[in-house]
Amino acid sequence: MHEIIIQLEALKQEFESQLNEATNEPALEAIRNIYLSRKGKIAALFKLMGSLAPEERGAVGKALNDLKQSAADRWEQARQQLQQKKTVVGIDVTLPARPQRLGSLHILTLVERRVREIFTKMGFTVERGPEVEDVWHNFDALNTPEWHPSRDPTDTFYLKDGRLLRTETSPIQIRVMQSRRPPLRIIAPGRVFRNDKPDATHSPMFTQVEGLYVDQGVTFADLKGTVLQFYRQVFGREVQTRFRPHFFPFTEPSAEVDISCIFCRGKECHICKGSGWIEMGGSGMVDPNVFKAVDIDPEIYTGWAFGLGIERMAMLMYGIEDIRLFYENDFRFLRQFGGRR
Repeated sequence: MHEIIIQLEALKQEFESQLNEATNEPALEAIRNIYLSRKGKIAALFKLMGSLAPEERGAVGKALNDLKQSAADRWEQARQQLQQKKTVVGIDVTLPARPQRLGSLHILTLVERRVREIFTKMGFTVERGPEVEDVWHNFDALNTPEWHPSRDPTDTFYLKDGRLLRTETSPIQIRVMQSRRPPLRIIAPGRVFRNDKPDATHSPMFTQVEGLYVDQGVTFADLKGTVLQFYRQVFGREVQTRFRPHFFPFTEPSAEVDISCIFCRGKECHICKGSGWIEMGGSGMVDPNVFKAVDIDPEIYTGWAFGLGIERMAMLMYGIEDIRLFYENDFRFLRQFGGRR
């Protein structure tokens, strides 16, 4: 028994010494094979049990089992320490830190801010209104007859209580004229909703900016001058505007506004479809019936209104050909613009 105990202690010291010298995983694995495998040195000591007297076997067996367990635990501890050291060594603390990506403004917000900036410098105030509107503000007060197709559920989103998602920001004009007296010079940006099937140029939700100027002696010439100045601020001094006769229920006379093509400069391209002009939005003199709905005397005051789409502006400013890109939340697209807060 005494001889086996001596071998056991010597083996324990030998194992610990070998373990302390192991500096990599292959060395650790070799130690495991030498000492802890079924044919290893610790297992070989168990074969000597048969030479012991029966009364000695219990104590020696316990000592051998304790050695086997402690050696296995010690080997696992050494393996974990090696892994931790490997992880720490794998980090080069002298390298610069990875920059954190900061949030940025959406491209549509950037364009809307640019529009607001230009008009506020012209003396316009920015007004807001509810996105859920009643029929009177959205249609009736804007001189839109009941037979008009824009009031049909195929064009407008109605709620169960009879209200609707506003189809344009013109109801904000009505609310402002109800609460204030002329002179009024406002723009009304905001989201609007129409029952359109999404494609490259249509979306059921988009952002619109409408302008309104009401005072004594306001003329169509004021409208043309303001619109021309705005588009030149956005697209450059070479831009020209064109007004084509049109019909809108809330303006009379009404006109579609075109700008000279900023891409081909009149030399014909696929953006302007060879015409040299790009359609931008509607405009016109405020219809007297709209003034009557908000108790403003059309015999004393005149005014003009216009509307434009922020998405259309952004598509022209940045050369984007699919309106759906604005709403797909694709970071690869959005990070190209990187507007700061």
